[in-house]
Amino acid sequence: MCRIAAYLGPSIPLERIVVLPAHSLMKQSLNATEAKLSVNGDGFGIAWYANQPVPGLYRDVLPAWSDGNLTSLCRVVQSGLFLAHVRASTVGGTSRSNCHPFTYDRWSFMHNGKLGAFGRIRRPLEASLPDELYRSLEGSTDSELLFLLLLANGLDQNPYQAVVSTLRQITELQGALTDPNRVTCVFSDGSDIFAFRYSSDGKSPSFYIGDGLDSDGCVLASEPLAPNAGRWTPVKDGTFGKLSDTGWSETQLNLH
Repeated sequence: MCRIAAYLGPSIPLERIVVLPAHSLMKQSLNATEAKLSVNGDGFGIAWYANQPVPGLYRDVLPAWSDGNLTSLCRVVQSGLFLAHVRASTVGGTSRSNCHPFTYDRWSFMHNGKLGAFGRIRRPLEASLPDELYRSLEGSTDSELLFLLLLANGLDQNPYQAVVSTLRQITELQGALTDPNRVTCVFSDGSDIFAFRYSSDGKSPSFYIGDGLDSDGCVLASEPLAPNAGRWTPVKDGTFGKLSDTGWSETQLNLH
């Protein structure tokens, strides 16, 4: 499983989330405490929004802890909205095209978890994509395909409904297959951050909302970045959430 962190608030250097905290995302890449694998060394990526609607993107296949460029970049780049990800691959090989976040126009997206029986449902899911989105598919992960399915199902118009429609589409294809879905996703349009946590067996990857931090911003993360600083609240399984300038709001996912 991977580890993820996203930030919304006053503009800060990326290092204040990715590098510096006691349990920063970079430290989690070496020593995650709430995942099956403690090491997440199959690549990393960051997507950040500045003065353009389309996000900046930096990804590589190196482990996050071994790339000095990442540390330098996070020290000098500032943003009020960014997504960061360290990867432990479950589907798809170690390549830059399989590293998160993924971007399309103004959207950025990252995922922690897996879709059940992906090898059996992948082809019909890909076939359901409009041509333009299918042509943008670069990697071989369930994560990137999940992102494109959300876009195909109306992410621009209604993020909550896009999530519901996409999860319904996936579960209908899976039918009675017993391999579980365990999914935590975070995505942004450059103004707000959206997220959902969903599993078919009640075991979705860990996920928290953190506030009361020194920057007055809010963080969504797989694990608390500073367990002794701020307030960290677990996000419930089966929840869709939106983080905006006015705070965090939650809606129960209704797939029926």
